[in-house]
Amino acid sequence: MALRFFIVPAQSSTAAEAELNAFLSSHQVLNVDRRWVDLGANSFWALCVDYITGGKVDGGRSFTGSRARIDYKQVLAPDEFAVFSKLREVRKEIAQLEAVPACTIFTNEQLAQIVQQRCRTTADLARIEGIGEARIEKYAERLLPFLSALSESRDAPSREPV
Repeated sequence: MALRFFIVPAQSSTAAEAELNAFLSSHQVLNVDRRWVDLGANSFWALCVDYITGGKVDGGRSFTGSRARIDYKQVLAPDEFAVFSKLREVRKEIAQLEAVPACTIFTNEQLAQIVQQRCRTTADLARIEGIGEARIEKYAERLLPFLSALSESRDAPSREPV
C-alpha cells in the first residue's frame, strides 16, 4: 500500500485533473482523502490517494488497471437485487454527504454479500470481509432497515406437502 498526493488548483486545473484521472484509472485505489484549501484566488484541492502497489490486490490476483465488471442483476435474485440497488443509493447519499468516493463507504461486492447473507444485525455485518467496527458504527443504522425487506424464504427450510 502506498500514498500519492495531488494538488488540483481551483483555476487552470485541466492539467492537474488529467494527471489525477490518469493515475486513478490505472491503479487499484483503496481510498481518496480530499480537502479544500481556501486561499482566495490560489485555492486548491489537496488529495491523498491510498493505493495498492506491486500490481497485486487481495488474494494475490493481478491487477491490470481495468476491473472486471460484475453484473449483479444476474448474480442476485430479483428481491436481492432490489435491496442491493437501494443500498447503493444509500451509499451514494452518504458518499456525497462525506465528499468521498462511494466505494470507500462499501464496495459493490460488500453490498452484495450483505444482501446475499441476509445481514440483519451489526454482528452479521461484522462477518463481511472489510467491514469493521468503525463502518458499522457509522453506517449500520442507515443500512439495516432496508435489509428487513428481504424475505426469509431463502433461509427457512423448504416445506413440501406430505
